[in-house]
Amino acid sequence: MNLREAIARAVETVTPDLIELRRDLHAFPELSWQEERTTDLVYAWMDKLGLSPQRFDGTGLSVDLGPTGGPIVALRADLDALPILDTTQDPWRSKNPGVAHACGHDVHISALIGAATALTAADREVGLPYRVRLIFQPAEEVMPGGALRLLSDGVLAGVSRIFALHCDPSLDVGRVGIREGAITGASDQINVVLNGRGGHTSRPHLTEDLTFALGSLITQLPAVLSRRFDPRAGASLVWGQVSAGNAANVIPAVGELKGTLRMLDAAAWHDAEHLVRGIIADIVEPFGVGVDLTYTRGVPPVVNDFAVTERLRHAVSSALGPEGVASTSQSLGGEDFAWYVETLPGTMARLGTRTPGGPTYDLHQGNLRVDERAIAVGALVLANAAIA
Repeated sequence: MNLREAIARAVETVTPDLIELRRDLHAFPELSWQEERTTDLVYAWMDKLGLSPQRFDGTGLSVDLGPTGGPIVALRADLDALPILDTTQDPWRSKNPGVAHACGHDVHISALIGAATALTAADREVGLPYRVRLIFQPAEEVMPGGALRLLSDGVLAGVSRIFALHCDPSLDVGRVGIREGAITGASDQINVVLNGRGGHTSRPHLTEDLTFALGSLITQLPAVLSRRFDPRAGASLVWGQVSAGNAANVIPAVGELKGTLRMLDAAAWHDAEHLVRGIIADIVEPFGVGVDLTYTRGVPPVVNDFAVTERLRHAVSSALGPEGVASTSQSLGGEDFAWYVETLPGTMARLGTRTPGGPTYDLHQGNLRVDERAIAVGALVLANAAIA
């Protein structure tokens, strides 16, 4: 029996347990930096495999397996859920009100645990060519991401390359989207608080009409940015939250905007904060309002290394057949896996979770449903990537 056969047999055997694990994780999602129960579940599974997991400070863990010495290949999954109401009616829907695995991290965890199980079995039966480090990372969903803390703690010490998968509900299960170069966008968060003299709506001239200023900022900032960034940067500012006032006849004294600025180009990302600050000041200046901008630098684009991506392409083709390989485009979604691949060569691919012929869901929505066959597919791909 060769390595790939040993991996395939182990994944097939453990798949029913992985599905049950995924449903348990989905029922008890935890927010960023709070993934204590999730970490305990992963730790227990690694311990059952006879491995020696090392907890990070707080939540998350890493564990090595395979021969010592030589290069280390890393595989990463993220642990956290989102502050979103789970609106599915599955028996395993979230039991934590207002928290849901709406980005598929429960699938990522289960797939990596499946890969760990398969690699452990393959190492015992045949022997692995490389040492493999499994990284179960907390706090991907908050900026600038939990990856930075892990990197500062030396999580990639000795690692030569790193792989990860991310659920894609627009891609059929059994297919993996692969792309060389940038696969995600840069993402920053903008929080603008305006303050000024409020008053009665019958006398706006005696106030600093803060609501009107907010409206101007909502429409003009994206418009001006579209003319100040190189169009090839693909910059997109979208507001997600607007709040001001409590009554129709009262001009409020405080208002707030929250949104994200995303772009495809890393060079433009480095200049973004300075540009945004200047434009906001110019837009609100005629209204006489005060402005307090909190600009949170998020993540750069994930830029997939060509050689490592070719290894992954070969692993997917070997595990699933040539039809399992799909092309994919760069998105504006942010992903803190970018920090890993800024440090060393790596690649992230998109794991299809859509039932063929079924509905297409979207990430970060409470109705997200996945075809659970994707768990075994992800386990096979990650395990084969580790030995590619």
